[in-house]
Amino acid sequence: MKFPVIIPFIISLITFYQCQLKENNISPAEDIISYEMPVKKEIKKAWDSLNKNNVTSFFKEYGQQNKDTKVIIKTDYGNIKIKLYNDTPLHRANFIFLTKIKYFNTTVFYRIAKNFVIQGGNSDNFQTVKDRYKYGNYKLPREFRENRKHKYGALAAARSWKKNPLKVSSPFEFYIVQNRNGAHHLNNEHTVFGEVISGFSTMDKIAKLKVGVDEWPEEDVNMEVEILD
Repeated sequence: MKFPVIIPFIISLITFYQCQLKENNISPAEDIISYEMPVKKEIKKAWDSLNKNNVTSFFKEYGQQNKDTKVIIKTDYGNIKIKLYNDTPLHRANFIFLTKIKYFNTTVFYRIAKNFVIQGGNSDNFQTVKDRYKYGNYKLPREFRENRKHKYGALAAARSWKKNPLKVSSPFEFYIVQNRNGAHHLNNEHTVFGEVISGFSTMDKIAKLKVGVDEWPEEDVNMEVEILD
């Protein structure tokens, strides 16, 4: 029998192992736990999961968690304060969402139609293009309301008029009615989802800027949009 030879060898291995643990400041118990009890990572909903196939469900949930209704649009010509309507919930939630991810801060008022509207929410900035690509250029279902008209100061969603029988809205581009008589020929054509509550003089200043043949101002009108309440 060879036990007398094997036993000293086993004792030396155990001694060596214990020395290694002490050198690395690890107890045997800790060593075992690290293998038997793996740490589970908490899974959180990613808000960048928005895509063209889950628009309604996404913004219903987002709107329930983000009930803000007032924003401010800051420009070099002054500020415009906006109240968003709760009865157009998808458009309200979308505007709040884009504000909170700071999408609008890379955009400009890119169209000034004299005595009609000032339109913003787009630009040739690379970050603007990147953000729009990230969310797949989704569309918003229309939310027409009989009590939401294109009055002076109305905030409405831009949309394509070609191949758009359902009159779905662009989520990124918006306009404000600058004509004091309103733009009522657009009622039930575009979703009105808010209104200006202060800053009408700022609108007038922007409306007087010189534009090119495409109604794009010769000097960019940059904006920053922030949540007020």
